[in-house]
Amino acid sequence: MDERITQAQATPAELSGELTLRPQYLSEYCGQSASKENLSIYIEAARRRGEPLDHVLFYGPPGLGKTTLAGIIANELGVDIQVTSGPAIGKAGDLAAILTNLKDGDVLFIDEIHRLNRQVEEILYSAMEDYAIDIVIGKGPSARSLRIDIAKFTLIGATTRAGSLSAPLRDRFGIVCKFDFYTVDEIKSILYRTAGVLHTTIDDESLDELGRRSRGTPRIANRLLKRVRDFSEVIGDGRVDIEITRKALDALRVDNLGLDKLDREILETIIKGFAGGPVGIETIASAIGEERVTIEDANEPYLIQSGLLYRTQKGRVAAKAAYEHLGLMHLYKEEE
Repeated sequence: MDERITQAQATPAELSGELTLRPQYLSEYCGQSASKENLSIYIEAARRRGEPLDHVLFYGPPGLGKTTLAGIIANELGVDIQVTSGPAIGKAGDLAAILTNLKDGDVLFIDEIHRLNRQVEEILYSAMEDYAIDIVIGKGPSARSLRIDIAKFTLIGATTRAGSLSAPLRDRFGIVCKFDFYTVDEIKSILYRTAGVLHTTIDDESLDELGRRSRGTPRIANRLLKRVRDFSEVIGDGRVDIEITRKALDALRVDNLGLDKLDREILETIIKGFAGGPVGIETIASAIGEERVTIEDANEPYLIQSGLLYRTQKGRVAAKAAYEHLGLMHLYKEEE
């Protein structure tokens, strides 16, 4: 997949840069109000009892702050955090090495936890429930199982595909938080804080414009702000105003709903190529030369949330709002 300004996944270069932008405590964290309020209670209760926090599962589209909130939980508890991802844990020994190095109360954060392989997942079951791991030593008739006690830790798992988690793993999480897209006002609050960290002057009208075009995703909002800042420094006086903001976003081909070229291509393919649908996701992917997983993970959640696309049993259907947004109302046919 070509790099897109509106992709919610972090690029390698952004992973280190985001650390300076991320809030460190719950009081600084904006959005996800219900989850934030509940977590503050769970964290305080765990602190008062002197126990590790129950295991936590975060699920929702990428770029909404799951990794950030995991770091905040560790800071609020006053413990260390070990960060890894499902694909990075290739075998049971890798997970065992991580678990045996944890201290009491520490947080282990596993991103993309749905991509753990079955052998690793089975090691995790006993670790989460009994704070012990079972390792098989040797092969054949001489093989024997060795149980190793580990520290009482908190596992925080994050996934964009909660349905892909196995039931035994999902059931072992005592706290489950669903992440939703942010409102424009919440995005504006995040952008205001980011502008301060970046020492950038920005007016309220520009914050509004960026808030509307950020797809309800903080990571995208921060990325757009950085690019707008570049434009302001090169063709302006360094201050971000509405004229510079619109010029930059138009140059980046991000429209007033936050759709980029690929989003519009998906909708136009459904409308022009398949009479508005329904059409299967594999057919759409083949028609535009994109991978199915990219469309499902990076495009569909926002298109559906925005009311531009419907997902039905027969396939994807373009909503009336999509025709209006793309200026294709002459192709729209009322449902009989």
